[in-house]
Amino acid sequence: MTGRVHHYAATVAWTGDLGQGTAGYRSFSRDHDIRMDGKPVIAGSSDPAFRGDATRHNPEDLLVGSAAACHMLWYLHLASQAGVIVRGYTDDATGEMTETADGGGAFSRIVLRPRVEISAGDPDLARTLHVRAHELCFIANSLRCPIEVEAEVVVVPQGVGDV
Repeated sequence: MTGRVHHYAATVAWTGDLGQGTAGYRSFSRDHDIRMDGKPVIAGSSDPAFRGDATRHNPEDLLVGSAAACHMLWYLHLASQAGVIVRGYTDDATGEMTETADGGGAFSRIVLRPRVEISAGDPDLARTLHVRAHELCFIANSLRCPIEVEAEVVVVPQGVGDV
């Protein structure tokens, strides 16, 4: 099965007109709403370094979060197929963006630091599943910057966290 095309849509609406529009660099807010049908609105802004609101999500944060979430979802899928029982997964992911002289820039790297707790399955296999998850991740395959994975697998006793 190849060539399937999936479509995604988002509406981004600027909400930052403070009465003068973009009459000057400081005359407007970078606030905006990101909407996808049937889902909660994401309150967006730019990074505070670019006059944004620190209490709102910025595109750079969302990119790092998307890369981490995509990797996690592939990992969980692969673990379920391989008999690795994942009981906990957290990722303290970071991204590094470098500005260019003209004011533009690009991400120079993203580092994923997944900490996976397993209660069954081979811990070595659990570690290697990160390689395949990275190869399959839609987001990682779409980006130019390197994405590094520094995974930790912890074996927890069976029954811990069972309901």
